Amino acid sequence: MAQTRIPLLEKVPGHRVQCRYTYSVSKDGGDFSEVTKGSLEVEDNAFRLDALGLRIISDGSTRWTLDDEAREAVVEAVGAEDVTANPALLIGHYADYAQDLVVNASGKDFLDVTLVMDNTTRARFYLQDIVFEEPKGKSDFSVEEKSLPKDYLVTDLR
Repeated sequence: MAQTRIPLLEKVPGHRVQCRYTYSVSKDGGDFSEVTKGSLEVEDNAFRLDALGLRIISDGSTRWTLDDEAREAVVEAVGAEDVTANPALLIGHYADYAQDLVVNASGKDFLDVTLVMDNTTRARFYLQDIVFEEPKGKSDFSVEEKSLPKDYLVTDLR
């Protein structure tokens, strides 16, 4: 049942990948719920994700969650294996999770995969409008705290 080779994702190493996504979670074998839609940009283990009015930016070791409306920023360390908190791990390093992935459909510019997280939880990632670009480096996957507006409340949880 598990998929160990996903041709579309084999193109990821050595590229910057941009796409739109839908992420949903299923508990206890029920229907997928808690649906989130947004855009995603990934290079190696760094990413930029925009969804639900939040910008989440990570260089692979630190993650910044920015809420422009609330004028808040949360800074956290990224767990080395937290695929739900770092979509770059799933997209760029999917082979490490292959035993837990089920590919529902794969096409020229879309991918539908389900990650079996444990006996009761599944996460579904539907990626579409996938674009591969040359890598640009990780400098735009970080946030300088001093570059934030002065009225931002910054909470550092590292």
